[in-house]
Amino acid sequence: MTEIPHGLIKGVVLKRHDWTTSLFSLFVEAPINAYQARQFTKLALSDGRGDWVRRAYSIVNNPKQADGHQRMEFLIIADQNGELSLCLQKLNSGDEIFVGKDASGFMTIDEIPKNADDLWLLSTGTAIGPFISILETPLLEMRFKNMVLVHAVRTQSELIYQERIQQLFNRYNKRFHYVPIVSREHVTGTLCGRIPTLLLSREIESRAQCQLNKTHSFLYICGNPNMVKDTSDALKELGFNKHLRRKSGQFSSENYW
Repeated sequence: MTEIPHGLIKGVVLKRHDWTTSLFSLFVEAPINAYQARQFTKLALSDGRGDWVRRAYSIVNNPKQADGHQRMEFLIIADQNGELSLCLQKLNSGDEIFVGKDASGFMTIDEIPKNADDLWLLSTGTAIGPFISILETPLLEMRFKNMVLVHAVRTQSELIYQERIQQLFNRYNKRFHYVPIVSREHVTGTLCGRIPTLLLSREIESRAQCQLNKTHSFLYICGNPNMVKDTSDALKELGFNKHLRRKSGQFSSENYW
């Protein structure tokens, strides 16, 4: 066994849930330090030749969940060109895995300006995972009047977490708004297209029945780099500004690979 790199600790796979042939959730237990909703850490495996393969993945579960913060879920897409994800997809209950001891990431609730009443979470693909973590934060309804979850995928089979989304509807009632978008199929009850285009046309606002407002809205954007760039450009066109620690704005973003 090669020496474990600094910052990694040993964990164990609790189970794997396959959503599609390439999309899966990996449930892991490891003694990592406390973290905030929407943060990420590293998963790693030894390649058996003395080297390690590692990659950052966001933590789906809220750290305040009943099972505690050391039982984690990671939502992963198996990339045919990826060195790690295909190996992770083969793991099962009881298998060894290595996890970053300290999570990181700045797209958390604490970073959102205090004047924001409406929280918009714009995601593509697996980026919905960490937004679920935010939405499952205890007493979130005390912080925001409205919470809008936008999830854009290619096919209907990728619209996952429907049970948890229904629980959010039950919890927040009219405060929670879910906008599913499918780009390669026509699916009843969903929008069709790309997030930036649907923002500019105001179709997302219409479906959410919630209006974007420069004073009271704050948006987190998370997904593939093209979506993040184009959505940021669309929001700027609508008059919104990127949020910086030195200068408050209305949106912040993170590429999801």
